Order: sequence, then structure tokens, then C-alpha cells
Amino acid sequence: MHMQLVTENILEQLNSLIVVVNSNGKVQYVSPSVKRILGFEPESLIGEGWWNLTRSDEAERANVKAIALKQLKQDTLIQTIPYERLLKTINGNDKWILWNTSKGENNTLIGIGHDITDRKNAEQALFQKHKELEQHNKDMLDSIQYASRIQEAILPDVQKFKNVFQDAFVLYLPKDVVSGDYYFIYQKQNKIFVAVVDCTGHGVPGALMSIIANGILKEVIVKKEIEDPAKILYALDDELLVALNKNNDSEITNDGMDVAICVFDLEKSTMDFSGAFRPMLMVRSNELIEFEANRYPIGFYGDAKKEFNTQHLNIKKDDTFYLFTDGYCDQFGGEQKKKFNRKRFKELLLTAQGMEMNEQESFLQYALNNWKQDEQQVDDVLVMGIKF
Repeated sequence: MHMQLVTENILEQLNSLIVVVNSNGKVQYVSPSVKRILGFEPESLIGEGWWNLTRSDEAERANVKAIALKQLKQDTLIQTIPYERLLKTINGNDKWILWNTSKGENNTLIGIGHDITDRKNAEQALFQKHKELEQHNKDMLDSIQYASRIQEAILPDVQKFKNVFQDAFVLYLPKDVVSGDYYFIYQKQNKIFVAVVDCTGHGVPGALMSIIANGILKEVIVKKEIEDPAKILYALDDELLVALNKNNDSEITNDGMDVAICVFDLEKSTMDFSGAFRPMLMVRSNELIEFEANRYPIGFYGDAKKEFNTQHLNIKKDDTFYLFTDGYCDQFGGEQKKKFNRKRFKELLLTAQGMEMNEQESFLQYALNNWKQDEQQVDDVLVMGIKF
């Protein structure tokens, strides 16, 4: 008798349930621990009580009991893998139990169940968080895709370049869905304004800056009708500082952009260039000439007094001009995983001089892919080529 009391006390303290089902499908024993785990008195679960009280769904009751009866008919259990079941407590709460089942004496079925409710709740919370993150990701990607369509809408149609210059290309390869690189073209009678802009950052921040760039370029060139490239850069600088800091006099943002701008006069066959950290390259008679940029960006640059100057050129037949951002030259690759660099880029352009401009575009893209191989693209890529 004393030993029986000790056993009952141990069974009551277990964090597990022991249920014994006889050969007729009636429950003949439930361990005292059921009181602590489910709240029921063990006696109330004897017979049909176990099936009826621990499950609120009639179909679930019938299904579980049918499985038990099927197992009772087997000489040895074919399926011995642990399985999970959801039980109801006396208060109607849920408890997850992990069951291991075996055959006992006199064709009984012995089930030992471990309370895994905390683990299941943690799993479900994690699953819910995962679903929320997936939805957040989807919403964010949808927003970025929509932003990409907006950015594409403000970018000039590449065909416009080809119609104006007859032989031209624009190689435009955003690092992400949206880009911080931006190109611009505007024709006013015999003058064509062309600009390549490299905004601070890439991805969404860069794309937002490119939208600002589009707005201030139109403000300065189209509305204010400024035609001299250096004066355009000065005006862009003023407009950007106002746009970024109009609501905050105490804190100046460091956002900005590098710009290369050309004004072609088709009637006079001249070209005027000015650059803010972005140069221009020209190939004439298989000789490459670099038009250096001024060493100041558009946007905040400490207390430096910026100076932009315009370089003038008389255009000759077959002169070819290249405007570009730094993404192409900064791409890592090759056997030693180094940057492509400006020197290789110039050599590449000279190599391509026997090609039509659309062939040059394909050649430049092939060379870039061949260089980077499995390396990630490090920045937005923009190269514009114009041949007269």
C-alpha cells in the first residue's frame, strides 16, 4: 500500500500523461498528472470520458478513437513514430501533447504523452512572425517595383537619343530594382542638352535623389532656360541645397550628386561641357581625349567655394563622346578581384571604335559581365555614347 502511494505521487508530479486503453477501446487508466496538465480528475476520464471530454469536436473524437481501435487490432504497432494531438483542458484551453504509443499486456494500448504546448506556441509565434515578415517583404518589393515604374517614366526614352543623334546608345544597369544613376536629354531648337547624373547612394535612396535631379534639371534648363553648362551646374547646386534643406535651417544634409553635362549646338557643330566630379571622354581619330571635371559635387561640400568652368569644342565628323558614372570602373572582378578602373575603361572604348554604337553597347555589357563573373554588381552602371 505504501509503495502504491509513492507510485501515485510520482505519476502525479510527472509532466507527462499515461493513458491505457483496453481491447474494447475503453480507457481503463489515466495517470494522476492529468489533473495538473488538463485539470480533469482521472476518474472522470475512465471509459468514454477520455474521448468525450478532452476533445470538443465530434469528428475529432471519432477519428482518434478509430485510430486507437485500428492499432488494437494489430499484433504489433506498425506506426511507432511520435505524433502530436491537440487536447482541451477542463477550462476549454488548448494543450499540445506529443504521444508515443506501444502495445501492453492483454492487448492494451499504452500512450505516453508529453506536454509540448510551450514549444508549439513558440513555433506558431515564429511561424506567424515569418508570415508577417514575408508579407512585409512582399509589400516592400511591390512598393519598390512601383517606384521602378515611376523612375522609368521620368527617364527619357532611349530611342529619343537615337532619333536626335542618329548613332548613340545608353547602357543603363541598375544595381537594384531602382537606381541612383539618371540620364537627361532636352532639345531646344538646334541645341541638345545631355546630362549624366550619379546621385548619392543606390537603391531607394539613390532613386529618390534621381527624382529630385530630374526636377531640378528641368527647372534650370527648361524653365530658367540656362544654356551654359557651368552656369547650369551653379544653378543645380543652388536648387539642390534649397530642395534638401528648405525645412531645416540648422542641419545641412550631405546628400548630393555628380553631374556631367554637354550642350551640343547642331547648327554650329560645337559642344560645351562642364562636369561636377564627372568627366567626359572623346575619341577623335582613334585618340582618346579626357575632358576633366571640376572637383566639386552638386550639393553640400563643407565651406568650399565651388568653381565650375565650361570647356568649348568644335565638333568634327566621327567624333564620339562618352558620359558615364563611376559604376562601370568601380566594378570588382578579374582574376585578382580588383576594380575595372578608368584605364581599362578607356582602353575598352578605343577597342570598340570600329563598331556601330549599338554594337558598342553590347560589347561594353559583355566586357563588364566577363570581368565581374560571379562577383556582385557593386554600383549602378550608366554609360552614354554619342557619335556624330
